[in-house]
Amino acid sequence: MIPAVGVSSPIKTVKATKGRLAPQAPRAIIKALQEALIAADPQTILSRRISLKGEVLHVDSLSFDLSRFTRIFVIGGGKASGKMAVEVERILGRRITGGVVNIPDYLRPRPHCERIVLHGATHPIPSAKGVRGVEKMLKLVGNPTPSDLVVCLISGGGSALIPMPAEGVSLRDIQKATELLLKSGADIDEMNAVRKHLSAIKGGRLAEKLYPATILSLIISDVVGDRLDSIASGPTVPDETTYDDAQSVLKKYSTWDKLPERVRRTIALGAAGKTEETPKEGAKIFERVSNVIVGGNKLSCEAAAESLQTMGYTTLILSTRIQGEAKEIGRLFSSILSDVIENKLPFPPPVAVVAGGETTVTVRGDGVGGRNQELALSAAIGIKGLENAYVVSMGTDGVDGPTNAAGALVDWETVHKARKLGLDPGTFLQNNDSNTFFKRLGGLIVTGPTGTNVNDIIMAVACEQPHVNVGNRVLPAV
Repeated sequence: MIPAVGVSSPIKTVKATKGRLAPQAPRAIIKALQEALIAADPQTILSRRISLKGEVLHVDSLSFDLSRFTRIFVIGGGKASGKMAVEVERILGRRITGGVVNIPDYLRPRPHCERIVLHGATHPIPSAKGVRGVEKMLKLVGNPTPSDLVVCLISGGGSALIPMPAEGVSLRDIQKATELLLKSGADIDEMNAVRKHLSAIKGGRLAEKLYPATILSLIISDVVGDRLDSIASGPTVPDETTYDDAQSVLKKYSTWDKLPERVRRTIALGAAGKTEETPKEGAKIFERVSNVIVGGNKLSCEAAAESLQTMGYTTLILSTRIQGEAKEIGRLFSSILSDVIENKLPFPPPVAVVAGGETTVTVRGDGVGGRNQELALSAAIGIKGLENAYVVSMGTDGVDGPTNAAGALVDWETVHKARKLGLDPGTFLQNNDSNTFFKRLGGLIVTGPTGTNVNDIIMAVACEQPHVNVGNRVLPAV
């Protein structure tokens, strides 16, 4: 069953360096965001987790004797999979028989490989480009044998980037279902419960197609809690969800009646037990499968916290599992700052509270925005007049909704400045129009596509320094 959402994770606190004066908050925040992106760089992550000694490939405690395999393939997809492919090719070189990996078609600069084809596909709505890439992967592997090793590179965004409609469902059907779910407020686990049951390769079905080859899936997580079956909809992982779960999600968010007839029929037949379920735990197809999470949000949160700590802030990692409506989480972080500044709880300023996760937006207006910008706008309303308070929220993939921004940075004067320009923050928030608000006022965080994806980074900072104007900030992509 699909777990309940919430906010959870052990709290980690780092005391500020004694006697060190914390720099003005925007400068410290931007530096911390840069360090978070560096920590999420796929090539850096893989170089620390994978090594080749002679003919033995080591991944943490696992080892694979490459001399046992007659063919080695590299396939997969996701926002981070391009840079993952570059590093895997650097390590394995000519041992790779061939490869096809789907990457975002908007990624610039585009990674380059010699032996692995990097095939452009679309996100967040799947398209025929992605389907063609998956078809090339399956054709490349052909008829798998026990002497084959298939290295699967899986990362966030894979649910859209490696589409393959199930029998009886068209790509357009999946596009429509995805569009409805993206606007419904459903979280990533709920969305994936549906997508897995409309796919021919997700929910463990790729492992089914690759059996009896040995599969090594290297995974960079963009899922809160790092659930293997949810990252890219778990193509090589046993599926815990069912057709009944998928049907429940669609009805919960009032999307059932808006779906194409073929989608409803496919889900309903499965829920009635008339269609074979996705592969479950204990199935023989998983006997030769190793799924390894090599990176995730925790590394980026720790890097951001360490950066802030070295600059004099008492730093607290609140959670790496933040979930819920973006505007509600914005209010939460504004409340935390109120306690820090007014009551010196849990510590007196300078304090930086760091968190990670992925919020959702239930779209009710017709504006343009993203979950990170909406969170920041909500927080701006909450910290209005709270001197020396700042909140930033940024997607590590560099993309926040259908905008060119990664997120936004606000302070205690954001609302005041907006009203001087005739902008009512509450109206923009209600209309889900955060991007328009920040374009007019300033405060956008712009990175461009980063080539990675480990969820979002949120920081609430209480500073003792004089205020410096918060304008749009441009960070270089890693």
